[in-house]
Amino acid sequence: MYQPPQFRLDSRAECHRVIEVAPFATLVTHDASGELSADHLPLLLAPAGDASSSDTLIGHIARANPLVRELESPLDGIEALAIFHGPQAYITPSWYPAKQEHGKVVPTWNYQVVHVHGRLRLIDDPHWLREMVTTLTERFESERERPWQVEDAPDDYIAAMCRAIVGIEITAERLEGKRKASQHKPLDERRAIHQGLQDEYGYGEHYAACLSGIMLDET
Repeated sequence: MYQPPQFRLDSRAECHRVIEVAPFATLVTHDASGELSADHLPLLLAPAGDASSSDTLIGHIARANPLVRELESPLDGIEALAIFHGPQAYITPSWYPAKQEHGKVVPTWNYQVVHVHGRLRLIDDPHWLREMVTTLTERFESERERPWQVEDAPDDYIAAMCRAIVGIEITAERLEGKRKASQHKPLDERRAIHQGLQDEYGYGEHYAACLSGIMLDET
């Protein structure tokens, strides 16, 4: 990933926050012939206990997914890249004060993204799968007034559903984070972007702040 210094997310904690907020990932792998493949799925982060340990990502894929066949033989898994897309938006130059001053402005696209490079392996264990889908469910149902729970469905039905999937675990070897949010631009321009994202796109104040490179106390 192209990484100008002003856009780099150097903090592991910052990368973790992006993953937590935007857990739906694009999972890129390649088969034995070198052909690239992309799958799209939620992945949950299990942060390492200390800086010397590796973070892990967990999720599942359909048992019918060709990726399962690719992973049946390698004992240490295969190389994988999980891409987490955070907030993103088109930025029109019409918002910039400089448009009225001299017109020397162009559009851009602001975004936040994290790449997790690692090794992916299969987990085909009924108990692990049950715990994993329970964890996934609790993560995404937690904000509902009446959360659905795995236990709400018949046990034999959940067991059958688990037999149709295979768990995956990615051991992270490297994290790359990038936040391109006009943070290197003048304050008046960043304020204008912050306001434009709210007025024209209807984004909330914190979402707009993330994409305008502005601290809320600067508004």
